[in-house]
Amino acid sequence: EHVKDVVRLGVGLIATIAALVLGLLIAAAKGSFDTQTSHLRQITANLILLDNILAQYGPEARPVREQIRSTVGPFADRLWREKQAGQSGTFETDGTAEQVHLEIQKLSPHDDVQRSLHSRAVQVSNDLAQVRFLLFVESENLIPIPFLAILAFWLMIIFTSFSLFSPLNVTVVTCLFLFALSAACAIFLILELSRPFTGLMSLSSVPLRNALGTI
Repeated sequence: EHVKDVVRLGVGLIATIAALVLGLLIAAAKGSFDTQTSHLRQITANLILLDNILAQYGPEARPVREQIRSTVGPFADRLWREKQAGQSGTFETDGTAEQVHLEIQKLSPHDDVQRSLHSRAVQVSNDLAQVRFLLFVESENLIPIPFLAILAFWLMIIFTSFSLFSPLNVTVVTCLFLFALSAACAIFLILELSRPFTGLMSLSSVPLRNALGTI
């Protein structure tokens, strides 16, 4: 009886620690997922804002608007390729995007309204570049393999203890399978949330590609 009590207390302690760790990992992965989602939405919103500002600027900005539309697709391809490469990838300088930024700066305002719009366009262009860099340097919230091995070891101890003092039957085996599946789903959720640009829960590039319609 004393042995059972000791085992139950020890397993209870391990289960509490494992539950806390799983909760913290899910929260951290969800925070990383939300941050990168926010960066992507900000890029999309800035593209729409920049196009609207240039549309208000006048016909002189039409070539720049057309150039922006032609760069959205390649920009999305490059962005997703970088994030899928992970930390092993290197930053690729986007010459087309830099050319768009230079073309915006080259615009020559003729009145106060155009000067104001030009200033706003340059600022939004700078904001776009800044968010682009932030999204690149945003590290993937990957779980170190030793940490994952320790967590799996804790879960194995917990599942083993469930049948330590009771005979195995169909009901017990079924319950153990469901418990293990639930724990595996939690770890799978953490891994998926930590990779927003890959996997089953990956972010879609469609909103970014379709952000700007035809002129």
